Amino acid sequence: MNTDIENLFKDKVLGHPAGLFVLFFTEMWERFSFYGMRILLVLFLTAPILSDNPGWEWPREHALALIGTYASLLYLTPIIGGWVADKITGYRVAVVIGCLIMTLGHASMALETTLTFYIGLALLVVGTGFFKPNITSIISEMYKGKESKKDGAYTIFYMGVNAGAFFGMMLCGYLAENKGWSWGFGLAGIFMFLGMLQFWLAGNLFGDIGAKPSKVHEVELPQNINEKSTIVSEESFSEEKLNPFTVFDKILVILSSVGGLLYLFNDPLEKIKGIGLIPFEIGGLSGSNVIVLTALVLFLLLLIIRISRYIPIVRDRIIAVTIFGVFTVFFFAFFEQSLGSMTLFARDYTDRELVGNSAMVFKVVDALLTTIPLIIITWVIYLLTRKTFSRIGVSNIVLAIAFIGVWGLVIYRLSDKFSQEGNQIDATWFGILNSFFIITLAPFFSKWWESKYNPSAAMKYGIGLILLGVGFAILSYGASGIPSGAKTASVSIIFLILAYLFHTMGELCLSPLGLSYLSKLVPARMIGFMFGIWYLAIAVGQKAAGTMGGMIDKISEQYSLGTFFLIFTLIPIGVGFISIFLNPVLKKLMHGIR
Repeated sequence: MNTDIENLFKDKVLGHPAGLFVLFFTEMWERFSFYGMRILLVLFLTAPILSDNPGWEWPREHALALIGTYASLLYLTPIIGGWVADKITGYRVAVVIGCLIMTLGHASMALETTLTFYIGLALLVVGTGFFKPNITSIISEMYKGKESKKDGAYTIFYMGVNAGAFFGMMLCGYLAENKGWSWGFGLAGIFMFLGMLQFWLAGNLFGDIGAKPSKVHEVELPQNINEKSTIVSEESFSEEKLNPFTVFDKILVILSSVGGLLYLFNDPLEKIKGIGLIPFEIGGLSGSNVIVLTALVLFLLLLIIRISRYIPIVRDRIIAVTIFGVFTVFFFAFFEQSLGSMTLFARDYTDRELVGNSAMVFKVVDALLTTIPLIIITWVIYLLTRKTFSRIGVSNIVLAIAFIGVWGLVIYRLSDKFSQEGNQIDATWFGILNSFFIITLAPFFSKWWESKYNPSAAMKYGIGLILLGVGFAILSYGASGIPSGAKTASVSIIFLILAYLFHTMGELCLSPLGLSYLSKLVPARMIGFMFGIWYLAIAVGQKAAGTMGGMIDKISEQYSLGTFFLIFTLIPIGVGFISIFLNPVLKKLMHGIR
């Protein structure tokens, strides 16, 4: 294996192995397809049937219930996908399998029938489980013995994540809103397939890296659009030697897992189809709520039992990780409104019509935002091709074809926009702001964390949650003039832009931290168990985001849309101050870990 690693480092692009950029572009196309499709979901499901671009005209609550379950499952299947790759297929085969399954999922959704839509979502959940945990496992193997280069490698890879999300939301969104939903869903599948091809055809570059199951599984566990990495040891999915799972522990795991999954599937089924998997009530509570609350109690009992069996220092540190996990649930429950209620706000309540000078200024800014990153990435492709064409020429050609397609779509989109007298901003366009602000602001936050003013973990969590709340405060103020029950309005785009800015700053305070602190606080032999807990926290946050976002109509009709966003303001800010207040306690529990 060391020979393969040394061979990879012989052909360098920007100081890193050429193979890193093969992975960069594979991840870029996967994120292109993932975010390009996901931002369309709520718009497609809620679009009127009788319109120029007909959707399914679902109530917003129904749409967000389904999206919440879908997003939650996306953070659970990678646990299984990582295990399958680690024990059976190897990382590279798992990535190819994931890409193929996701391609089929996008193709299925493009048909726009009820059956194929649900089949498509299911395939995307399964495909993500194979893809997400394993592509970064390959990076970890590539950099064994070269740890000093690993941070730079993940930074480059992270840029691919954001570039894919940026272009996916922009181009899939543009085609879906202006040409038809099938065009957006289909485009996501096309680039997913091309990404798989260029990766598969570049296999010779990697030698045995990622080809066979290994005893150590290093895996990146993405929390959202910004992914960071941690290590899952060989004992990740086996009984922990110093604190083995008892029969009672295993029963609690099974019961809490079954209860959680029952709730995830029952919630959208009950709301959309009126079909209840849990048809009973207890004390006025629906069966669904009883089951999920019982599952939560059983899971907390499992945590308490297992934590109590550790030595004091380990126990304290796991308690700290668990508290951070709770804060993570709150953060993502509100942050993920970006692909739910905030996208609906962009479509229905934002003045997206620009005229005169403002329209021209926007067109120029939009053109620069689009073309400058594309020029930089095209230059990287040239450098990669020059280094590797003799070895993986066909892969290079597939990658070039994909980017010619992107350039063609970008030019077509810009020419269409410039040919219009005014300009209507697509509702999906606002989704790209997160990726743009991340790429712009990440270097400044990185410098802050490296300086002597680097805050403690609890302070970072607190600042991040407060910034998130400030973003919603801006939206609440912007929506304050919208009457109760109004279905449309014309709020200035500046409120949504500023909200995304503050949300991104909040994300940069939290996103790189969670799994980094987990890997520092938890001994290697226990990473597997805590890895599952962390992913579960994110999954709960995703489902909570859909559930709370689905309340937009009830709250805005009974009170106002401004009140809806005010709730989303007060809770994150309140939880943020709790995190800051707990700073001394958490520092003590961490026993010197920073």
